[in-house]
Amino acid sequence: MTQGPTLPISARAAETSAAQINKSFLRAFFQKSASVRLAWRDRLLASAKFQLWAAKFPLTRRIARREARALFDICAGFVYAQTLQACIELGLFEILATGPLDAETLAARSKISTAPMRMLLNAAASLRLLEVSESCYRLGPLGAALRGNPGIAAMVAHHRMFYADIANPVALLRGETTPSLASFWPYRGGGDAAGYSAIMAESQPMIAAEIWAAYNFSRHKCVLDVGGGDGSFLRRLARKAPHLHLKLFDLPPVAAQATQKFALAGLTARATAYGGNFAQTPLPTGADLITLIRVLHDHDDHRALALLKSVRLALPPGGVLLLAEPMAGTKGAEPIGAAYFGFYLLAMGSGKARTQAEIDFMLREAGFSDIRHIPTSQPMLTNLLTCVNKS
Repeated sequence: MTQGPTLPISARAAETSAAQINKSFLRAFFQKSASVRLAWRDRLLASAKFQLWAAKFPLTRRIARREARALFDICAGFVYAQTLQACIELGLFEILATGPLDAETLAARSKISTAPMRMLLNAAASLRLLEVSESCYRLGPLGAALRGNPGIAAMVAHHRMFYADIANPVALLRGETTPSLASFWPYRGGGDAAGYSAIMAESQPMIAAEIWAAYNFSRHKCVLDVGGGDGSFLRRLARKAPHLHLKLFDLPPVAAQATQKFALAGLTARATAYGGNFAQTPLPTGADLITLIRVLHDHDDHRALALLKSVRLALPPGGVLLLAEPMAGTKGAEPIGAAYFGFYLLAMGSGKARTQAEIDFMLREAGFSDIRHIPTSQPMLTNLLTCVNKS
């Protein structure tokens, strides 16, 4: 077999170098082109003359109005949140669940003058929390849905503390304030276990429902819920999976509450709560499934990685970690991870919302393998993934 002519090494090197230069040139050209286009777009959108034209021109009118509404909603978002909080504090959703009422009746029940009550009711109707018909108000689609998720109401009530912490966002960003959220959560070194457990328990059902619908617990014998609060998730799981033995690990005062709740639920023979701090105390062994439900994002990277390593050490070979929490970059829910959890965790003093890729990397660093992402019906509430201890 004869071999065709080949280029000298120096010629091949020159050709390779030229190709790399061309690629670099094209990459720089397109990056500069994109930068120029974006700069042009920004100048155009900032032009009052263009905004007026776009709002009138038939082909751009709908887009201009949609973008204007989105910008205004960002500006007015704090008012919308306070409208919801007022409705919850006055118990309007529970009152109207029995049937429509007029503004005068609701004003008298709430000890508020009729005019400001009507203003609140109309504000709630504009947000689809309520509906108005023939001078009477009834539940709207969002108000009715909220009644089915008491955890939302619990979090809104809890937000009073959060609102105070972000009243001066620049001072918070600069570290010039002492946020009250940092002293609320027990694992931040303060707070009261009862308040923490109550919020976690109230918000647990909607998260638990997502987990049960997506994950099959039948192949497991024993589950350890790390950071499980007063055991609300495990108590519900006990009804869904009566074959499971249940373990819980949390701070000692919280674990003590879980022990009491297990006893009241008749689960003493099946459920055990362990008190400790995972940074100092090894996790209990014996479970073939460990769950972390809305726990990892509460901790900074070094502490979160230490927790994952502790979980792996507590699992037998082939044991599974089930992780459930909201994740940054979730399609359709980007503001929840970046804006809401960004500021909330900043005020709390630790943690961050992570993308799936970031969590995957941490799991591999901790020694896990077979990482699988499990779809949920409400990814804005929680994402699920599992991984296996192969060691």
